[in-house]
Amino acid sequence: MSEQYEPDERAKAAERLRHAGYSEADVQREVTELEQKSATAARIFDLRRIIGGLFVVYGVIVTIAGLTDGDAAIDKAQGININLWTGLGMLLLGIFFLAWLKLRPMAHPTPPLPPVPPEAAGPAGPAGPATGEPPRAE
Repeated sequence: MSEQYEPDERAKAAERLRHAGYSEADVQREVTELEQKSATAARIFDLRRIIGGLFVVYGVIVTIAGLTDGDAAIDKAQGININLWTGLGMLLLGIFFLAWLKLRPMAHPTPPLPPVPPEAAGPAGPAGPATGEPPRAE
């Protein structure tokens, strides 16, 4: 889950950085880096990955136990190799979760950046030296 910041929190943080002597480009770069780190952490800790991985691991263990069960264990379960069937079911469920993760990755909505006020953009306008682009010819 991606951590979302309220627009007023973002504006306050950006204002603190501006007062500390950072330019608008520095502030925007820092915000972009933090959002990328947050998206990476959300992707790593997606619950589908954790649940699917655990079901696959336990499914393998229980399936192996079912394959090595003796006749006494099967007779105890009224002739059904319950460990084998449970292990296969767990494997299928784990594979389903991992396939779901692969086929439908989690979307991370990124809130739009606030527009740059004209006084913060500088004398060359929004596409001037503050953004690193050459000024537009009009």
